[in-house]
Amino acid sequence: MEKQAFKERVDRFWQRVTEGMQLSQLWAQFRKDAHSSYRLYSQEVDATRVAGVPHSKHVFSVARQFFWAILEKLTPARRVLLLIALVLIIVPGGEWSWTAGSGQVKVFALDFHFYGGLLMFALLILEVADRVVMKRDLQIAKEIQVWLLPANPPQVPGLEIAFATRPANTVAGDYYDVFARPRLDAGSTTFLIAIADVAGKSIPAALLMATFQASLKTLSGTSGPLTELVDRMNRYACSNSQNGRRFTTAFIAEFDPVSRRLTYVNAGHNNPILRRRSGSIERLDIGGMPLGIMEDAHYQSGEVMMESGDWLVAFTDGVVEAENSLQQEYGEERFITMLHSGVMLAPAMLLNSILVDLDRFVGNAPQHDDVTCMLLHMP
Repeated sequence: MEKQAFKERVDRFWQRVTEGMQLSQLWAQFRKDAHSSYRLYSQEVDATRVAGVPHSKHVFSVARQFFWAILEKLTPARRVLLLIALVLIIVPGGEWSWTAGSGQVKVFALDFHFYGGLLMFALLILEVADRVVMKRDLQIAKEIQVWLLPANPPQVPGLEIAFATRPANTVAGDYYDVFARPRLDAGSTTFLIAIADVAGKSIPAALLMATFQASLKTLSGTSGPLTELVDRMNRYACSNSQNGRRFTTAFIAEFDPVSRRLTYVNAGHNNPILRRRSGSIERLDIGGMPLGIMEDAHYQSGEVMMESGDWLVAFTDGVVEAENSLQQEYGEERFITMLHSGVMLAPAMLLNSILVDLDRFVGNAPQHDDVTCMLLHMP
């Protein structure tokens, strides 16, 4: 009975530590984390070998750069703590002996390795505390971002819609939406279709994504042509883009359910794919440069007539530029092949098939960029 109870306690402990994940899943997660950490630190390392430099000296130089890349991520106090811990781990322990007054020999031993490991553990606890606080804040930011994005596709007359997004980190810089825009001049309602990608990832990109969403919702409330809306959004983006460093690529379209006319502006975004019922492919590439680069940039609008059986696919570069472990990209050719093979499916089913194929291609390779895809089908 005691043996069985001990085994159950061990099993509960292991389940709590691993959260029920198998060893293969744990190994895959470790590899993904290791790749992400390597990318983080290697950004500051120049591994180019200068001609004439001995191999051993080059290896030492790269190792030194990696060491500083890690060390400089810590606060000054924790850097000192880490250096002391490393010294204690490297330096061997010692023994000291002396003869007491009674003639008895006293021996004192000190294991530096133990105290070095203890300091390392203390440093780990401090870093974990920071991570917990940051994770809590990121979770709150994620909940806010989920609130900003539509949970389900709206009901648009004459269109079937499906969309999905996968952030590379907890929060993303991708944006998508479909919402009604009343036309005061015509007394009818059109629908705005938007997908955008803010330069960068994580919190900075997520903050700018929120400003993009707010400006689009606010400025679209006034009547006027689509190009005027994009012009005004560009001027607003330029005031928050840090001199063009934080630009946004966007595809913004306006769909009229009555005439089936789709007017669009492509502001430097991946060209959406319009697959006609016949199987022919058109690219929606008319527009201008990304938003937030030049305040006086000029934008043009394109126009297509949607017909029964047509598919419109808008996506961010995280889809077609997703890489596997061999650093091969998913690519638009494979993406279009999946579109051709699934035209008889409902948009939600086709979108799921594309994401499953993307997962199959990428495998255990880490996700480098946010992935967002939107499908619109005219039955």
